[in-house]
Amino acid sequence: MINELKRDLKVLSGIKVKDLQRFFKTGKGEYGEGDIFIGVRMPDIRKVAKQYLGISFNELQELLESGIHEYRMIALLILTYIYPKADEKQKEKIYKFYIKNTKYINNWDLVDVTCPRIVGEHLLDKDRSILYTFAKSKDLWKKRIAILATFTFIREKQFEDTLNISKILLKDEHDLIHKAVGWMLREVGNKNQKVEEEFLKKHYLKMSRTMLRYAIEKFEEKKRQSYLKGNV
Repeated sequence: MINELKRDLKVLSGIKVKDLQRFFKTGKGEYGEGDIFIGVRMPDIRKVAKQYLGISFNELQELLESGIHEYRMIALLILTYIYPKADEKQKEKIYKFYIKNTKYINNWDLVDVTCPRIVGEHLLDKDRSILYTFAKSKDLWKKRIAILATFTFIREKQFEDTLNISKILLKDEHDLIHKAVGWMLREVGNKNQKVEEEFLKKHYLKMSRTMLRYAIEKFEEKKRQSYLKGNV
């Protein structure tokens, strides 16, 4: 089945690989260094993924280990498609498989598209301590998984973990973490601006400008400027 999947993806390749390499920062010293692309658009990857929901975990493992970005993405997408319909035993297997393979979930799109739908969904009614372990790790992608998983909790109006993990990541040095934390704080504000502002008033002066700008993006202009000027 995996050979047919690869063939179907190859047929759909059409984006200039150099453009993708530049967009996903694959140059030396960049966060996506060495990532390999074949040039398939995301809508086409989704389309193919839905045709291979019966693929085995061994084949998914092979795709994740391939080193090719679109192969990793399609493997993770397949997991997101089969997870909602799985029984509890199968959901646990999918979650553990995902966590075991975090070293291959190593670019922001791979995390953002799939983490809330597997890690977030799975931990809605379970212990979430693994997210705090990830948030405190030195691995960029584990830290992004930690904060992005809380997107699912926010949708259920559960804000505590987002705020706690944001606090852990407050002084992180990486721009991708600044953006992710600011984004999740903004999502908290979309559900309850009072909760977001209580957090911001305590911490906004310690935030990077990027994190703060993301967090206050939807505030009315006068209030947004007050935060940016440090006059709150």
